[in-house]
Amino acid sequence: MANIDSLNKTLSRDIQSIIDDKTKPTGSLGQLEQLALQLALIGQQKYQCFSSLIKIDLAKPRLLIFAGDHGINDNNLSIAPSAVTGQMVNNFLHGGAAINCFCRSNNILFNVIDCGILSKVEVSDNSGDLLIEQRLGAGTADFSKQAAMSMAQVKSGLAYGHQLVDKVSQEGCHLLLLGEMGIANTSSASAIMAALTEYSVEECVGTGTGICQEQLENKVRLIKQALTRLPDNCMDVDTILSEVGGFEIVQMVGAILAAAAKSLPVVIDGFIVSVAALVALSLNKNVADYLIYAHISQEKAHQLLLAKMIPQDNIKPLLNLGLRLGEGTGAALALPLIQAAASFYNEMASFETAGVSLSE
Repeated sequence: MANIDSLNKTLSRDIQSIIDDKTKPTGSLGQLEQLALQLALIGQQKYQCFSSLIKIDLAKPRLLIFAGDHGINDNNLSIAPSAVTGQMVNNFLHGGAAINCFCRSNNILFNVIDCGILSKVEVSDNSGDLLIEQRLGAGTADFSKQAAMSMAQVKSGLAYGHQLVDKVSQEGCHLLLLGEMGIANTSSASAIMAALTEYSVEECVGTGTGICQEQLENKVRLIKQALTRLPDNCMDVDTILSEVGGFEIVQMVGAILAAAAKSLPVVIDGFIVSVAALVALSLNKNVADYLIYAHISQEKAHQLLLAKMIPQDNIKPLLNLGLRLGEGTGAALALPLIQAAASFYNEMASFETAGVSLSE
């Protein structure tokens, strides 16, 4: 695993002075000021520049949508059959999904990663440039009955995520946004959350795409059943991912760890991506310095998870729009705010340069 350094805060006071000296009342840009400080520190870390200040660089923001299928959906835990994962991937590739609209609106480059959907997507046109194949299999096993994946698949998934971040970083990406697609992946995310936190399975499970009460009760029962395979108080991340993880979740964990190691800010979308972030934090607490939480969703479990993951003095989620779609939609919608934080830091006049004086 690559080394991940906590942010060097030698220049924090200098950066804060720049923020405070902009032509505005101190603190009047609220969370954007905290965000600018975080982005500036990440930039200094990336270039190992701790003696002079540099501008924030968010060039070529890239959204990666990780897609995978889940064998537990054989138990009818979603309103949709697993085939919909592949159909939605096709929709992404042909520009018809919500995330496509938001990426076009905000000039975001994006790729869809086939981490292991049931059937390979047949690509016959230029949309194939958007698809990256990193398949760990044709969907995970039904984790209510057996381990979702082998330890070898866990290791491969983490490595795939790392390699992909290496690639986009080499292509000039300075800001990573994460999204996902996978029918029944809330079951996997809920199981991981229950395994790694003090929350009960009932607290970690929601209605997802809108399942009925009977499906919800079955979902809780099957997740509890799966978690009995884990040793008491098991905190071994590889074991948890093997038993109840998802191919897309494992690869997102690898991507988050790799981005933090490269001092790339990572924009975290909704519940599933937040669970991947929880896993990454369990492996290395320094990851926290590089995470930007795009939004807080309608999912109660997401609200509980963010309350646990985000320290009291850290930046809260940027948006609260009642979203629960996934796909990276919250991350894409948050991008203009992140860019605005960089813009005011880089370009806004100071009182001195603007010739504005607050004294008589």
